[in-house]
Amino acid sequence: MPAQPVIYTALPQGDTSGVLAGRIGAWLVDFVVIGILWAIFAVALVILGFLTFGLSWMLLAPLWPIVAVIYSGVTVSGPARGTIGQRMFGVELRTTSGQTAPFIVAAVHAVFFYVSISTLTPFVLLFGLVRADRRMLHDLLSGLIAVRRGT
Repeated sequence: MPAQPVIYTALPQGDTSGVLAGRIGAWLVDFVVIGILWAIFAVALVILGFLTFGLSWMLLAPLWPIVAVIYSGVTVSGPARGTIGQRMFGVELRTTSGQTAPFIVAAVHAVFFYVSISTLTPFVLLFGLVRADRRMLHDLLSGLIAVRRGT
């Protein structure tokens, strides 16, 4: 017997009103937060590099994406269901069934976001404008939906 396909249904339209503007503002705030975290870890790695004869300096190049993915994964999969910026702008990310995203799903969502934003800018936003549920490509690929907080 063939396996039944999983059909994801979006949350009601009212839950997604205004999330695109909130997500843009949230991205700007999160960019600053990730920058601060990156600077703290970069200074620590530079100092540690003197103790490890420069070995820790090899982590400086991939440090930004590592910090960004872990930050997004931890905050989105946490009880607040969103990054600091998303919480400030009243946006939270959920699975399409309304549950909190597991860490790995939230981290993969962040990877999809950064890949899509670096290759499709500004078209990544246009994708959300044409969909009734305001989901972007990286949301669809990871099975998440951005909704207004508290709905």
